[in-house]
Amino acid sequence: MASYRDGRPDRVRVLLDANALMAQLQFRLDIFTELTQCIGGYEPVLLDCVRDELRGLAAGHGKDGSSARSALILAERCSVVETGSLEGSVDEKILYYASTHGCMVFTNDRDLRTALLSHGVPVISLAGKQRLEVFRE
Repeated sequence: MASYRDGRPDRVRVLLDANALMAQLQFRLDIFTELTQCIGGYEPVLLDCVRDELRGLAAGHGKDGSSARSALILAERCSVVETGSLEGSVDEKILYYASTHGCMVFTNDRDLRTALLSHGVPVISLAGKQRLEVFRE
């Protein structure tokens, strides 16, 4: 489990999507500091399938490849959860894990955000490219 300055025992788990980690470089935003300012103490969590998705993107060229390579470095600050035998797309695995483990999810994917909110999962997204906002239902 990752430790943070405030050391609060009531930290919420925040599941990060690939595009959330890539936002650091794309929008020049320190996502970990912004998350702390937005919700207080938290534990960043990354599914292994999201890490694999980033690895695939990192092999590419251009802005997405560069952002994904930076995101992989940031991913080292997260607790990685093995999804094991879960089947489905990365988004379906995020939805399942978040809804069964009581996590918030940080994503900028509209479709995923809509699905998460419809299942009662709180979502953190970029608002105006410079700050984070929490969405509930």
